[in-house]
Amino acid sequence: MTYVVDEKCIKCKHMDCVEVCPVDCFYEGENMLVIHPDECIDCGVCEPECPVEAILPDTEDGIEKWAEINRKYSEIWPNISEKKTPPSDADKWQNVDDKFINHFSDKPGK
Repeated sequence: MTYVVDEKCIKCKHMDCVEVCPVDCFYEGENMLVIHPDECIDCGVCEPECPVEAILPDTEDGIEKWAEINRKYSEIWPNISEKKTPPSDADKWQNVDDKFINHFSDKPGK
């Protein structure tokens, strides 16, 4: 088992998870984070830190799409090991539907 970040992170990107990860397996996109599945040690400390509940075990039903997205973008986005300031409008995006279709960016974070 590994953990993956799903659609709820898009445009929220709180990054509390980054600060607790003991192996620095998070990677930053322009408007979301992903977890590198081969680096994740399945410790689970990141899951309860996410205020929008965007981190799930890869054993959840229907998570396969997100497991692929995490793998793909963790190979090309930069590693993030320190928490940054989340977007100022993150709370506004917390319960928005269809964020992947309408708002996902494949650009790397800065």
